[in-house]
Amino acid sequence: MSTRKLLLGAVFSCALSFAGAAAAADMTIGFSQIGSESGWRAAETSVSKIEAEKRGIDLKIADAQQKQENQIKAIRSFIAQGVDAIFVAPVVATGWDDVLGEAKDAEIPVVLLDRTIDTKDDSLYLTAVTSDTVHEGAVAGEWLAKEVAGKDCNVVELQGTVGSSPAINRKKGFDEAIASHSNIKLIRSQTGDFTRTKGKEVMESFIKAEGGGKNICAVYAHNDDMQIGAIQAIKEAGLKPGTDILMVSIDAVPDIFKAMADGEANATVELTPNMAGPAFDAVAAFKADGTVPPKWIQTESKLYLPDTAQAEYEARKDLGY
Repeated sequence: MSTRKLLLGAVFSCALSFAGAAAAADMTIGFSQIGSESGWRAAETSVSKIEAEKRGIDLKIADAQQKQENQIKAIRSFIAQGVDAIFVAPVVATGWDDVLGEAKDAEIPVVLLDRTIDTKDDSLYLTAVTSDTVHEGAVAGEWLAKEVAGKDCNVVELQGTVGSSPAINRKKGFDEAIASHSNIKLIRSQTGDFTRTKGKEVMESFIKAEGGGKNICAVYAHNDDMQIGAIQAIKEAGLKPGTDILMVSIDAVPDIFKAMADGEANATVELTPNMAGPAFDAVAAFKADGTVPPKWIQTESKLYLPDTAQAEYEARKDLGY
């Protein structure tokens, strides 16, 4: 996504906040949330509630516990309730056409939050509010390439939930960024399902398989929570994360800033938890006067390094994630 398109998206989002403010009051919106598998996910839920309260929106949240079948049931329940709109953070990318078709038939607009879907019919949803997850992976890969320039680096990867758009795209972006750097080799890649527990478990298996971790130069994790788990596994193996093994991940949750301030992580790429704010504004404007938003409202991604970690931790630690 070009800088120009990013700026246009920001301008459009700002305009919507004015155009749709009056229409937002008294709306009821159903939100099919994936679950609470990570600190970032909990923050998205928390921020969504705050943004809804600001606008006088009745937000009904259904926790799917990371299961698509639960999300489909929740969406059908929202349709039966006759809500004004439905938000979905899809746990996987495929298998949504039937239920979203039911929402379309009921004339209930659907907005995708922080993840996209694979469909041949993009009329099934009004807009998607997401970051550029391919770009996030590329930023992580480009940082690593600069950091290890001139030396060989074996990388292990902690992937997100299999089949989810962030996992697919963050891997794609990272792979593309390191492809031209023959000194960087991705030696192991396995899902940690976006959770700390699974991230620690998978990292332990990587360490065992790679000479007690001595053959590992860097860990790339698709989210910070898996990285926090990996950090614990590395420490328990008698190695120093951030020093013996470089650590780069995505999300920018408070705990990764604390890890960076403590010298145990090296870089994170921000994924803002406020996806609902722009989504509320888009729906309100659409309801008010039929304003159709862009098919993709992009949020910004930013690389953070240890030099600002303590300040970022202090600023974020009380924000609910």
